[in-house]
Amino acid sequence: MNKIRFTVVVLFVFFYAHAAKVDTIQVYSKSMGKYIKSCIITPDTYKKSKTRFPVVYLLHGYGGNYATWVQSFKDVASQVDLYGFIAIGVDGNTSSWYFDSPIDSSFKYETYITTELIPFIDLKYKTIVSPNARAITGLSMGGHGALYLSFKHQDIFGAAGSMSGGVDIRPFSEKWDVKKRLGSIEDFPENWEKNTIINMLDLVQNNKLKLIIDCGVDDFFIDVNRNLHNNMLSSKINHDYIERPGKHNTEYWENALKFQLLFFHNFFKDFSN
Repeated sequence: MNKIRFTVVVLFVFFYAHAAKVDTIQVYSKSMGKYIKSCIITPDTYKKSKTRFPVVYLLHGYGGNYATWVQSFKDVASQVDLYGFIAIGVDGNTSSWYFDSPIDSSFKYETYITTELIPFIDLKYKTIVSPNARAITGLSMGGHGALYLSFKHQDIFGAAGSMSGGVDIRPFSEKWDVKKRLGSIEDFPENWEKNTIINMLDLVQNNKLKLIIDCGVDDFFIDVNRNLHNNMLSSKINHDYIERPGKHNTEYWENALKFQLLFFHNFFKDFSN
């Protein structure tokens, strides 16, 4: 078994009113041959506590990065303090879509997150190493990524969410560099069919994974989210589904994230009792 290679570089630290701590680390990805940054948010109680903590992984959208969650979401640190878990802002490049590209071997973000980043976090931080204490969510491209990774890796994640997620990428084949990761939809239709969320529901028909899906009614992804919701109902897949007034923007996601983190807090609490 290969040893996990890592370096930790503290690049910035912020202190909030609730005293949650934010660090940036770099983790070496053997699968991609480079160091990748992550943002680690630990609650005020972390340093002195002898207990271990649940973890929520946060996936940014197209064009974002690991620091999106502290740069654009003003309440994340206070929510981490309130609920007492660790939050990890993952870097998925600007347009990885969080899977292993079948046409570009330099993009292996599924492998990186599931076999490199998470083992590193569990090794270096006081985490509860169990899917019952590990959740993942994201916005837009990250919403796709969170459902994709959780559907395929229920041995790692026990709960997952999507905010304004691109849950069916096929109608958007010319946008957001997806074809750079999958090839064109005309030449590689099987890549698109295999890697879109709405076609992966057979993986979660066991209802093992706890799911929350959220999208604004004025979002360009609302139709694909509604289709996913209806297909999940038809397949009797348990999930929370929320629609509210809102567009594809940070204002909507700041509100949506509060619902998602409360959902994960309740999930963790149920398994700790």
